[in-house]
Amino acid sequence: MIRQEAKLLADLCGCPIYHPIYHRMRVRRETAEHPFGTIKSWMGYTHFQMKTLKHVSTEMSLDVLAYNLKRMINIMGVRPLMEAIQA
Repeated sequence: MIRQEAKLLADLCGCPIYHPIYHRMRVRRETAEHPFGTIKSWMGYTHFQMKTLKHVSTEMSLDVLAYNLKRMINIMGVRPLMEAIQA
């Protein structure tokens, strides 16, 4: 983050950069943006393939499902995940 962006963010929230809420806002933004960046890179930095809100919503839902499954496989492993699904 460049200094101008940090100052603009601090001005928008009404708090100086050294204020505790500034750090929490920054962590939250980084945490929330990571899945969307990952999904976007999986899509090849392209636009949605479908048109209309209904179809784009379905496409995004499938992308998020795939992202979540991939994360669970990386965290738990395939066997424990399959056992948890079957239980």
